[in-house]
Amino acid sequence: MDAPNARRWWALGALTLAVLAVGLDATVLSVALPTLATDLHASTADLQWFVSAYTLVLAAALLPGGLLGDRYGRKKILLGALALFGAGSLACAYAPSAGAFIAARVLLGLGAAAIIPLALSVLTVLFSDQERPRAVGVWATANFLALPIGPILGGWLLTNYWWGWVFLMNLPVVAVALLAVTVLLPESRSATRTGLDPMGVLASSAGLAVLVYGVIQAGQNGWGDPVALAGMLAGALLLAGFVLWERRLGRRPAGQPLVDLALFRSTSFTWGTILAAVGVFALFGVLFTAPQYFQAILGTDAMGSGLRLLPLIGGLAVGAGLADRVAARAGAKLTVAAGFVLLAAGLAVGATTSLSSGTGFLSLWTPLVGLGMGFALATASAAALGALSAERAGVGSAVIQAVNKVGAPFAAAILGSVLNATYQGRLNLVGVPARVADAVRDSVFAGVAAARQLGSVLLLHAVRAAFVDGMDAMLWVCAAIAVAGVVLALVFLPGRAATPTATKAEPAALEDDVVLRG
Repeated sequence: MDAPNARRWWALGALTLAVLAVGLDATVLSVALPTLATDLHASTADLQWFVSAYTLVLAAALLPGGLLGDRYGRKKILLGALALFGAGSLACAYAPSAGAFIAARVLLGLGAAAIIPLALSVLTVLFSDQERPRAVGVWATANFLALPIGPILGGWLLTNYWWGWVFLMNLPVVAVALLAVTVLLPESRSATRTGLDPMGVLASSAGLAVLVYGVIQAGQNGWGDPVALAGMLAGALLLAGFVLWERRLGRRPAGQPLVDLALFRSTSFTWGTILAAVGVFALFGVLFTAPQYFQAILGTDAMGSGLRLLPLIGGLAVGAGLADRVAARAGAKLTVAAGFVLLAAGLAVGATTSLSSGTGFLSLWTPLVGLGMGFALATASAAALGALSAERAGVGSAVIQAVNKVGAPFAAAILGSVLNATYQGRLNLVGVPARVADAVRDSVFAGVAAARQLGSVLLLHAVRAAFVDGMDAMLWVCAAIAVAGVVLALVFLPGRAATPTATKAEPAALEDDVVLRG
């Protein structure tokens, strides 16, 4: 490997660290919530906002984060975002109250909103069409490595040390990422001074935030909740207004919309973005239920849950690593479709889980799910990125990520509803006191705790069996979504890589381009 080519891949390593830092925070929080509830005297509503504050700010700031990188320099904004993310991690660790912790989570969301799209957009600048699928595979693997690493490290730290260390552990990763980005990553920006489009920024940010808030409320209070319905309707209307404004601005001779809607004329960008989101939606069922299954049914701790996710991550790493070679031979259409076939097959096998299945059975089908996800996600994301010019890579990547991030709370609300409805419908609570029965219906963990408190083996068996039935029902829904991904890929996704969509502007400026590309 020649020196210029090696430097590109080392630069990708720097971006991988940045992505890993963001991913670690999300997974660590999931295992730290019980401890935070006690030490910060947090209510149930506070705990919900520990998660939701980050999600809302992230959704609202993704497109502006990509715009700032295009306008002022992607390396410069990425460094600032990493520093902000480190400051937010420090503030989380030393938060004296629930309110202060929520404010710190807002800082983390602002930092992540620039890190996530810019780390992806730089791949468009650094790598050729032929190299990009492999680079996206590395990026995708980094996204999912945080799944086992976060709970394993977080569980160990929570068991042995002060809870603040689960956030302070972000700091070494951020420090190394800052150094690596400074040394290895070239600066890139749009060659022309892109407009800020304040109306577009306001409409998109407000629309995404309000929509996500409505979906979060639906997941917590049900789809008939008036606040949830109002939030989703208002968010949809704001986003519709955003699209109309961008279209109007794009028709003006000197107009510079936040999002160039010409991007969506590219079937590779449109369907690559949609299919990546469909894949994440289908995978969410495993990520949502597996930790609950490990802990409530198999009786493991947080660290044990992380270790049992390793077969899934291993399959994903293999799939993402091989996706570029398969796509080079078979084309993007067939590679994504094949990935969804594997994903659907793995999920269908997982949907036959019984109360006696155990870890061994899980380790048989989760690698297949990971393998299919690696093929589908890496290839679909590379297809979408291939349609982006370097000029608007930041905003274009932010659009891809915004679709994914908005899809996550939808997946949680929809799939969570399937799980809860089946779980509650299959519970046999005959002879159980009403007060205990209400607690059992609330969640599998509350049910297990109630059964143990009563010393009832029959109730414990009923709770666990009902949860497994709910998990199976949800995995069948996820398998159906993966089958839909097969059909969509075969019908709509082009067979080969796309060329970047033309924009009004000139190609992006890239410092050290000769050094990097040789």
